[in-house]
Amino acid sequence: MTRIDAKFAALKVEGKKAFVAYVMAGDPDYDTSLELIRGLPAAGVDIIEMGLPFTDPMADGETIQLSGQRALEGGMTLKRTLQMARAFRETDDTTPIVLMGYYNPIYNHGVDTFLDDAKVAGIDGLIVVDLPPEEDEELCIPAQAAGLNFIRLATPTTDDKRLPKVLQNTSGFVYYVSITGITGAAAAEAGDVGPEVARIKAQTDLPVIVGFGIRTPEAAESIASIADGAVVGSAIVGALADGKPVKDVLSFVKTLSDGAHRA
Repeated sequence: MTRIDAKFAALKVEGKKAFVAYVMAGDPDYDTSLELIRGLPAAGVDIIEMGLPFTDPMADGETIQLSGQRALEGGMTLKRTLQMARAFRETDDTTPIVLMGYYNPIYNHGVDTFLDDAKVAGIDGLIVVDLPPEEDEELCIPAQAAGLNFIRLATPTTDDKRLPKVLQNTSGFVYYVSITGITGAAAAEAGDVGPEVARIKAQTDLPVIVGFGIRTPEAAESIASIADGAVVGSAIVGALADGKPVKDVLSFVKTLSDGAHRA
């Protein structure tokens, strides 16, 4: 059982939905980013999605793209991202960390070396948005063999013919992208998302977590009420980009997590 599996089991016992927070590793700099990540569990975050900076983030909207640029300009790399995870693990050995990004940095690092380094760093799961199920032999299956969850995205365009392929080797949870488009582009609507979550849950026992387009505590509560949890990314990254101190960003995160946990 991974930390992700254990977290969902504990939440089920508590009768609570999950709150997942996305932050870009190294934005705006290493020390500030580590301070923010270390503060997330106390702000009610159940699972941390740590963004891996990349030069061509095709699934991300402007807010996340700019955060990645700031991180890269500050010298953030895959190795330093894993170093940050190790530093987090010095004080927290229970909160799951999902590394979210693109395949190119992992490929350049070497898959086997990356998986070894990720395990040592305390990474629990991977979301690699540009590796479709047809490429599962490339990273997904080796990652699962190494004890890492490989979390797949399902979208509004994932029809009933495609969905079983998407779910085939997915573990940890299913990430449902609530809107068609890039991160931060539109607002998620529970009325639209609910039937899609039900459709996915009819084909898997995995938790279904919904992300993209969730920016407020009310939206987090609304979406979590029809799923197993909610993800917020752009709103958190944007608050940091606005120059707010870490303590204020964490206070905002607490309002979001409170919203999801009310569901």
